[in-house]
Amino acid sequence: MLTEPEKPLELEDSLDPTRHEEALRPVESAALLAALPPERVDPELRAAARRHLAAAGRCVVAVDDDPLGTQSVHGVTVMTRWDAQDLSKALAAGDPALFLTTNSRGLPPADAEAINRSVGADLARAAGPHPVLVSRSDSTLRGHFPGEMEALRAAWEAATGEAFDAICLVPSFPEAGRLTIGDVQWVAEGGMLFPAAQTPYARDPAFAYRHSHLPRWVEEKTGGRVRAQDVASISLETIRQGGPEAFAEQLAAVTGGRHVVVNAASYADLDVFAAGVRLAEAAGRRFFFRSAAPLVKALAGIPDAPLLRPRELAAGRPSGGGLVLFGSHVPRSTAQLRNARALAGLHAEELRVAAVLEPAAREGEVARVAAAANTALARGEDALVFTSREVAAAAGRAESLAIARSVSAAMAAVVARIERDPRFLLGKGGITSSDLATEALGVRSARVLGQVLPGVPVWRPGPESRWPGIPFVVFPGNSGTDEAVAEVVRGMRGEVRSEE
Repeated sequence: MLTEPEKPLELEDSLDPTRHEEALRPVESAALLAALPPERVDPELRAAARRHLAAAGRCVVAVDDDPLGTQSVHGVTVMTRWDAQDLSKALAAGDPALFLTTNSRGLPPADAEAINRSVGADLARAAGPHPVLVSRSDSTLRGHFPGEMEALRAAWEAATGEAFDAICLVPSFPEAGRLTIGDVQWVAEGGMLFPAAQTPYARDPAFAYRHSHLPRWVEEKTGGRVRAQDVASISLETIRQGGPEAFAEQLAAVTGGRHVVVNAASYADLDVFAAGVRLAEAAGRRFFFRSAAPLVKALAGIPDAPLLRPRELAAGRPSGGGLVLFGSHVPRSTAQLRNARALAGLHAEELRVAAVLEPAAREGEVARVAAAANTALARGEDALVFTSREVAAAAGRAESLAIARSVSAAMAAVVARIERDPRFLLGKGGITSSDLATEALGVRSARVLGQVLPGVPVWRPGPESRWPGIPFVVFPGNSGTDEAVAEVVRGMRGEVRSEE
């Protein structure tokens, strides 16, 4: 049966997530995970998901608020622009999943909702069986929730007449250390798990929040319209001890589009979840998903794959340097920037945010930075362009997003002035990477090759793009060790292999 929010097993009462946020404390990762029931590992579940979709002619469609939903998949297409014909063709291609990147995380709320309404209507009009619909966002709970999700759902339901019985909230991202346990979203760092609301991600100027306990987070983000006690929960105990059948039984009891928190701490948990969804759907239920990246892999039955070899990705590309663009400001990115700048044979140039935001100085700043990058690439060096690390003051959420868009657009303008093909392209941060793809490269579609590091996808842009086939590393702002970006750059040079 559906449960009230549970506390992590065997943990002291001070960590009980049904209490207020102030009572939650960081815990040792090993201790928390050891207290859980053993995983229910079934290697056949992923293959069963793939067969199920193929038999029904269906596809998992992830409407992605930045390019980072592809962090866990390979062998699928990501589209940044489309029309009804494009969608029908992509849905009929036979791939188990399709990503539609909207970059809505970098838009004001009203614009994010408008683009999701449009996507929902476009998908409903596309030919073929209805897809499995996922609103993909961030595992650290940043994004336009609930607005864009509700806009996508409402447009779909209005166009198809198909109402969803439940909204499944699945923010777990195991390879990045983002785990949902006891209805709390945890973030791993240095052997510890921290409640998400107590991390720097929760202080994002555009998407700040106060609660790690997901039912309370839903209440907070909906302004009290959805109360915490009305949010259902399916526990890890149900998933790991009861399996798909028990999960499906609980999920089938949810009606009226109720929110359901799905606890998951591993891919085995997500595979059981996906199997339970299939069973519940077979009984006539319909579900909508708001999730982090890994759920798509489980729903689509995409098998695991080894990490890509950086120097093989760059093989056959023009000789010379690569181009690295650093837009993300989270603490992990700044540490990665420091280590990347220390590489020999790399020229780093600062794009000064203060100048970018000053209309009279913007064009000159873009020209200056582009000239420095072109000089480095002409010498055969790698060129790294980074935004100044101080965060520009903003009066509120709307102004913060506007500043981020302006700076990201300036980065894209720098790339537009690059005079020779780089050996590879690396974008650091979701908004930065999206603007590089759409504004600087003109990418309409790309193939997701896989991951160069855990959670770090590589795209191969299509023939319509400015640099067709270039290895485009879409590097999340919040992923990787402090040495990760430097490691990828060295790998692309052929100096090391990141998988060794």
